[in-house]
Amino acid sequence: MKAVQFSEHGDRDVIEYGDYPDPEPGRGEVLLDVKAGALNHLDIWTRRGLPGIDLEIPHVPGSDAAGVVLETGEGVTRFSEGDHAAVSAGVACGECEFCRDGDPTLCPHFSIIGEHQEGVHSELTTVPADNLVPVPDHVDWEVAGSASLVFQTAWRMLQTRADVEAGESVLVLGASGGVGHAAVQIANHAGCEVYATASTDEKLSYAEELGADHVINYEADDFAREIGEHTGRRGVDVVVDHVGAATYPDSLKSLAKGGRLVTCGATTGPNPDAGLNRIFWNQLQIIGSTMATPGEVDDVLDLVWDGTFEPRIREVLPMSEAARAHEIIEDREGFGKVVVKPDSEL
Repeated sequence: MKAVQFSEHGDRDVIEYGDYPDPEPGRGEVLLDVKAGALNHLDIWTRRGLPGIDLEIPHVPGSDAAGVVLETGEGVTRFSEGDHAAVSAGVACGECEFCRDGDPTLCPHFSIIGEHQEGVHSELTTVPADNLVPVPDHVDWEVAGSASLVFQTAWRMLQTRADVEAGESVLVLGASGGVGHAAVQIANHAGCEVYATASTDEKLSYAEELGADHVINYEADDFAREIGEHTGRRGVDVVVDHVGAATYPDSLKSLAKGGRLVTCGATTGPNPDAGLNRIFWNQLQIIGSTMATPGEVDDVLDLVWDGTFEPRIREVLPMSEAARAHEIIEDREGFGKVVVKPDSEL
């Protein structure tokens, strides 16, 4: 089979699309004929190299994909040949206190397909059956292959960790990215007043289409000051910040007293000034969030499959152009998800 792969960490020129050993499903696994997958910023970091993660080389990246079940391994009962399925990338041990208590995202051995282990941007892939979600036949492959990681992440951030309520105000930073554009839709669906930031007016218009009530061009305006003016200096109840060091201080400034900042990542760096004086004086909550439980994944993807939520697709490329797909993500071109498909599917 053909697969996207790299044999060393580095810039986009390390990415290749070439022959790779055909996988075979082991016990509890499913062999998937991949029809489409999507990139996440995680793919960029994995390619560049992440501290503390020693990958087997060559490494196939990719945490998002969907396709048709070709074969099931011993013990698999949830799927049969011909079923449509999407990958949910979080892998847990299933035996620790957290897994047994129903929250595998807290598992000490928690890992992510495509980051800590072989990914799914290939013609064929084997995935544990527990990491597959059924997809109705009417759902387009581009949608099925691009929704899972970002929508489950944004859903847990807002619904579970920040526990948003109708009538609250939510600021979503980086609304043109995968998690950002999912968070805008989820906050709007929850009945919140939604503020969104992006770098161009075109991106902001897309955010408005998806449910943002107020938009801020962060290249032209100080978003913390704009939030203060919009809210009569009160601030918002919740900030969704996956950007990190570059935005963290202004995220704290944007919060109302008693507000919550929820974060799932740190694209611009993990170590900002803690801002403890603002945190304790305004009684703020800083909340971390990673991926989602299987039940949360089912809940949010049901709303994608029925059309309530929509993963916006900015571009669809053959896997042989994976380097170009990485470039789009790195250069923040466009709005929404970048999808790659096996060249044989185009």
